[in-house]
Amino acid sequence: MKNTDILYYLAIQSANGIGDINAKKLIAHCGSAQAVFQEKSKNLEKIPGIGSYIIKGLKDSSLIKKAEKEYDFINRNNIQTTTFLNENYPEKLKHCVDGPILLFQKGNINLKHKKIISIVGTRMITNYGKTFLEEFISELKTFDPIIISGLAYGIDIFTHQQALKNNLQTIAVLAHGLDDIYPKKHKKEALKMQENGGLFTEFWSKTNPDRENFVKRNRIVAGLSEATIVIESADKGGSLITAGIANSYNRDVFAVPGRTTDIYSNGCNQLIKTNQAALINTAKDLAYILNWQTKDKKVKAPIQKQLFVELSEHEENIYNYLMKEGKQNLDLIALNCKYPIHKTATLLLNLELKGVTKPLPGKMFEAV
Repeated sequence: MKNTDILYYLAIQSANGIGDINAKKLIAHCGSAQAVFQEKSKNLEKIPGIGSYIIKGLKDSSLIKKAEKEYDFINRNNIQTTTFLNENYPEKLKHCVDGPILLFQKGNINLKHKKIISIVGTRMITNYGKTFLEEFISELKTFDPIIISGLAYGIDIFTHQQALKNNLQTIAVLAHGLDDIYPKKHKKEALKMQENGGLFTEFWSKTNPDRENFVKRNRIVAGLSEATIVIESADKGGSLITAGIANSYNRDVFAVPGRTTDIYSNGCNQLIKTNQAALINTAKDLAYILNWQTKDKKVKAPIQKQLFVELSEHEENIYNYLMKEGKQNLDLIALNCKYPIHKTATLLLNLELKGVTKPLPGKMFEAV
């Protein structure tokens, strides 16, 4: 028996001129995906952003036939589907206005109560990038995060390989359908990660991995995660686009610095220089700013306040704010003290090292 809900989601996905934002508007207005096709045109015209072109596309009689064909492919290949209204839809992706209305997945993915990060970078990975990733992911093991990347050459595939090596759940977000793997060279890793992790995509079968699909893919990579880490990047590249999207979602972005003479450190250095990313050297830096507990939940010893501590003007502003307001979230500290979130995180780290603040669960901080 067909799941009519999924069938009509597929039909909406295949209609001309409807992106995820407008699709969500239509479903919210009409009450369900199926109701979108039953609603009168004059009522659809009242929805902001829905014009005659979109309405005409919805009246295409071939949409259901296309949807049925893809639905059969999904069933034959045991592909899991989840809509943006489903409780199994990735929680962090729910908060992205342009998140896909329908996700396809394969594997053994469990996102519940998990720390989730994305790691991206150049396809031309250097020994510097490899060495950093080996150490970084090995150190991350104690926090048991899920690691997201895109299965591409370079940083992506090396990230997946290191996650598998350290028995960490890892997920690849694809720029094509689940009927194929691109690049084919990475099929072995794609199969292996389905044992502990898996594959996500919004694309139908027989979709080519075209350039524009990688850009769409990047928003899912950024949206799934609480933080995106750029390991190596030239002045331009997909990883910088992912970092930009993550910033637009108000997620944490980190970048690994490199020598100014290294081509594939230029992008990272620029992100740090322009306050679009926080500098990161070790997994401990990441865990501190995200306020992660280790999976064995050992609690650090209380920090003892030092006497006669010298604070910079910015550090003093944050310290005085915490003394006045008590426990506060990182975002609120940044907002009320009027600093960029990455600068705020750095200042808080300095204050902790000076023994006058301490981190708490949930990105909370307090003066001591």
